[in-house]
Amino acid sequence: MLEEDERIRRIVCLDIKAPRTAASRSRVYEIDLTQPSAEERLAEIFGAEGVDTVVHLAFLPSPAHATAWAHELESVGTLHVVNACRRTRVRKLVMWSQTLLYGAHPTNPNFLSERHPLRASRDEPFFLDKLEAEEEVLRFGNPGKGRIVTVLRTAPILGPNVDTFLTRYLGRRLVPTVMGFDPLWQFLHEADAVAAFQLAVVRDAPGIYNITGDGVLPLHTVIRLVGRTAFPLPRTVARAMAGALWIAQLGEAPPSFCDYLQYLCVADGRAARQKLGFVPLYTSREAVVEFGSAQRLRDVRLLSERTA
Repeated sequence: MLEEDERIRRIVCLDIKAPRTAASRSRVYEIDLTQPSAEERLAEIFGAEGVDTVVHLAFLPSPAHATAWAHELESVGTLHVVNACRRTRVRKLVMWSQTLLYGAHPTNPNFLSERHPLRASRDEPFFLDKLEAEEEVLRFGNPGKGRIVTVLRTAPILGPNVDTFLTRYLGRRLVPTVMGFDPLWQFLHEADAVAAFQLAVVRDAPGIYNITGDGVLPLHTVIRLVGRTAFPLPRTVARAMAGALWIAQLGEAPPSFCDYLQYLCVADGRAARQKLGFVPLYTSREAVVEFGSAQRLRDVRLLSERTA
């Protein structure tokens, strides 16, 4: 989408490995944010290319067992990015964050605004690294520096091309849930996520924004729409099973994520509409339905491969 936008003069892509194909207006550089030399290399590229806007997307969509490496990538890597921006003429920094950082709690309001504190467990490395990264990025936009910081906290992203711990969880034949709980969930379609970041690039809208699809769905409805079967477990059993599977590297997430199977973590997306101009094309339900359709096609392909 940015490639087709005439307001964008040049696109500079940075990744640990260059893609096989790149658009004609894109320049591609390989860089590893976990390396001590990353800041120097970033500053060199930003300066040489005249970069004025940076979109920072180098965050893991799923919990990792290699927590030390994940910390170097997300927390320390973000420090490299921010320092390189400070050393060059970068005017705007856009960051990907997640509404999961609000945490799932029994005291949460029905809709969490951007002013609500981020209460995801700091004992969980997946959350802690992202919390530290967001704090560092926000410091880049301190008043008086003439810089713009836009943080997009996306709801869980679904779509036919998305592969995260959540899509793998919903892709199970039997989807574990916590007995007696059916929390409301919201989602963001992958196409709407891309559109939100494009808006953040082309419009100057400093601040933090929840990026969500319209509507919410009970977890058991989500599971049914995906064509799966809920498998309710007592809370203690669910946590014990999640912990055992995580240790054995057979589960999608550590046991702390069971909180999201019990309590609300639904964000208010009105600020993004009013200030960023973001209007999702897909509702939460439509995102789930499309993901479910793609999941069923994968099921058919797997079945045909096994019987071939």
